[in-house]
Amino acid sequence: MMLTVSHGSSSAKNLALLGALCLFLSAVEYMIPKPLPFLRIGLANLPLMLACNIFPLRAFLVLICIKISGQALITGTLFSYIFLFSMTGTFLSALLMFCLRRVFKNRISFIGIGTAGAVVSNMSQLSLAYIFIFGGNVRFIAPVFLASGFITGIILGVFCEIFVRKSQWYYNLKLYNGENIEEKFIKDEKFSEDNYTADNLKERKDAALKITQKGTANFYYNSISTNALFIAGFFIIPALVFNPSAEYRVIQFLFFMLLAFLCGKRINLLVTFFVTLFIIVFNLIIPYGQVLFTAGVLKITKGALEAGIHRAFTLQALIMLSKVTIRENLKLPGSFGQLLSRSLLIFSSLMNKKIRLTKGNFISGIDNLIINLNYEKTELSQSPDVRTRPLGYIVLIIIIFLSWLPWLFI
Repeated sequence: MMLTVSHGSSSAKNLALLGALCLFLSAVEYMIPKPLPFLRIGLANLPLMLACNIFPLRAFLVLICIKISGQALITGTLFSYIFLFSMTGTFLSALLMFCLRRVFKNRISFIGIGTAGAVVSNMSQLSLAYIFIFGGNVRFIAPVFLASGFITGIILGVFCEIFVRKSQWYYNLKLYNGENIEEKFIKDEKFSEDNYTADNLKERKDAALKITQKGTANFYYNSISTNALFIAGFFIIPALVFNPSAEYRVIQFLFFMLLAFLCGKRINLLVTFFVTLFIIVFNLIIPYGQVLFTAGVLKITKGALEAGIHRAFTLQALIMLSKVTIRENLKLPGSFGQLLSRSLLIFSSLMNKKIRLTKGNFISGIDNLIINLNYEKTELSQSPDVRTRPLGYIVLIIIIFLSWLPWLFI
């Protein structure tokens, strides 16, 4: 069976949007400390749960592939055992959730399919851990691992139940069986140009003016093609993700942030600082390794501190790298490639947004965000591209070399 969906079709636009949400939630989950690198809470399965009611099997399989491929690209895990764990757990849990929803229909809730999917995903990962890593010792982590999957499956299921009842976007999407209805929202007064947020209008104007920028930003947009940037990013990501040194990851992050600044990208230093600090502090909750000092009942250990620095600066460096290497007119070959390109574009836009959610507007805020993303992507995907000039290739080669340079000192 061919896993293809015409990239110009209405359902393809919503597949790309849900794929981008999978990638965004994967990035959020990466910030959460875990005792094992392949442990997954399952946040990124939320869009898959929502899609069970909407898309036929072929389109649903395409969404799974977008999630797995995009996740591997943005985290740099394509050539690691983590990719195998992620692929196996995602496929088995997603297909089980899809089958349960289609066979039992409304007789089984999102809580039921979410819990079943989470448990199956964890069981598959434990099986691989038994084969490749721990052997018989896997029994010591199995109870906690399975219990966490059971609990998070229930929580995610409850969220889905609430969201599908209150979301106007999801209601219309289901009503039209996955067909794109963004034109309806564009014409609606609530989501018209006049009522669009100032931040989003500024983003669209900035995108339209990029080609006229001066200095290094002008060189970035006029001398290097979008696909050449993406390919360069593909060569750079392993240099960051597989770097075992926390110190050199910090240096790589600063280097990528400098590149983003030179390319004319907006960087919120305050947000970057506090997110980085939060991830590091949050990782100190699970102490291991040499005790450096104690703060009340909290033990600050070398292992936990290094793990926090690794995760925090890896995530921030990937964000900065995505600002540089993923542009709004990225086009990968083939129908699936263009769907994945669109998902990466929406993901990049989502990572740059200031998302303000409160207890009072939590569901409606997410709903409006999704609708706005559906609108924005069609606006930004029309940007022209350029051919890479010889000097552009030289610059990219130098950047790739400098990204790998810390490995010479490890």
